[in-house]
Amino acid sequence: MAMSLLGTYLLAVVLLLITPGPVIALVTHTAVRDGYRRAFITLAGTNLASLVLLAMAVMILAGIVDIHPLSLAGVGFIGALFIGWMGIGMLTHPQPTTATSARQGGFLTGFLTAIANPKDILFFVAFFPQFVPVTRNFAQSITLLTLIWIALDLLILTLWIIAVRRYVSLRYERAIRLATALFMLVVAIYGAVWNGNAIWAAFSEG
Repeated sequence: MAMSLLGTYLLAVVLLLITPGPVIALVTHTAVRDGYRRAFITLAGTNLASLVLLAMAVMILAGIVDIHPLSLAGVGFIGALFIGWMGIGMLTHPQPTTATSARQGGFLTGFLTAIANPKDILFFVAFFPQFVPVTRNFAQSITLLTLIWIALDLLILTLWIIAVRRYVSLRYERAIRLATALFMLVVAIYGAVWNGNAIWAAFSEG
């Protein structure tokens, strides 16, 4: 086993997970707004989305799936639009009138947010393959890297939920909601511009 490569992978995953992004914004906002149960349901959705992205990366590496170079940019662009739509929704509906509309998180919302997260897409498609040689066996490497990802993802997001729920008062919910919405809009604009330029450049060259 290549311990130095494994250590680099551990560091990369931790840095990715603790860096603020749409997933952390959604999970922490849900924790403040709706409590532990709703936040952990949302977390389950985000974790499943990560596993789907990881599975896609593995299938590409194994030669099972062959994606067009523009596919990544296209998915990233659509994901940016979705995240932007969520951010706008938070800004335009600051005071939900029903119990159902007040619940911002949830399994499906968590899944869609994570599957559309440009940061996660880039990591699994472009960065993750570099760590596959951690062992000499492809299946063992994928299993090890996947288990590490699941453990760290659950651990770090759980710590986020507990910390926010315990130390952030509900009276700050409006400020957190605003910060979450604005952050999602910034991510959405950046992702849309970045991926839109890649798509435009490809069509211009063609």
